[in-house]
Amino acid sequence: MIIDGWFHERGVLWPGQAMSLKVEEVLDHHRSLYQDVLVFKSANHGNVLVLDGVIQVTERDEFAYQEMIAHIPLYAHPDPKRVLVIGGGDGGVLREIAKHESVQEIVICEIDKDVIDVSKKYLPTLAKGYDDPRVKVHIMDGAKFMNDNQDSFDVIITDSSDPVGPASVLFETPFYKAMHGSLREGGIVCTQGECIWLHLDLIRPLINSISTFYTSIGYAYTTIPTYPSGQIGFILATKGRNGCQDPAREPGKATADALKYYTPEVHKAAFVLPAFAKRAIFD
Repeated sequence: MIIDGWFHERGVLWPGQAMSLKVEEVLDHHRSLYQDVLVFKSANHGNVLVLDGVIQVTERDEFAYQEMIAHIPLYAHPDPKRVLVIGGGDGGVLREIAKHESVQEIVICEIDKDVIDVSKKYLPTLAKGYDDPRVKVHIMDGAKFMNDNQDSFDVIITDSSDPVGPASVLFETPFYKAMHGSLREGGIVCTQGECIWLHLDLIRPLINSISTFYTSIGYAYTTIPTYPSGQIGFILATKGRNGCQDPAREPGKATADALKYYTPEVHKAAFVLPAFAKRAIFD
């Protein structure tokens, strides 16, 4: 909500807390078929995309999330050819995947076309991911697409909003089973995994529920100021492959020079959890 020129994010995912950004101008605010869509120009974080009252992207810090959710699974895979993105309508994950020359096809399933449209208009540095000729866009339910495309992808990345509204099903066991079926042998799944400071009650049950059909499961995280408590995690799961903690490849010099957050060292460190989180999630 916007009160006295400030956007305030508060609700079930920030119990007893709020995140506020000063608004310079509201650029777009409407109701799509699925959710409330807001884009505003902030005082010091650039343009900001908000869905159902929850910040999805700010131009200032988006790279910390986009690079890590994309490059951890992609560099953990020795030779990814086909990559599927579920959600991620802003295009930032596509932009990062496109930095991998081995990838031959990038498919995105975004259920809400309005997210793509406002991102192309107001977040061009992210939406340039759509310009890559390897990208194929499907405006549809990702689970249905995966059920129709079995054993098809080397890496699947679910760049979802939080488990409210249309994204709630993306945090449930049947969705992870659909991803498992759509993965090729040796494939890797990486999904938005919520915050260790606020959502351990969501993370542990989900990991327990999917551990029966994935070969290995890990939890990594990145730091990002405008997400809950300044931290967001990723659940990584493999099909016929041991772990993702160590890169199987590393960025070439040109790519490494262009990256702002990801490095092979950060890749490894992202899996090192504080004691309280490690006990709560895995012990």
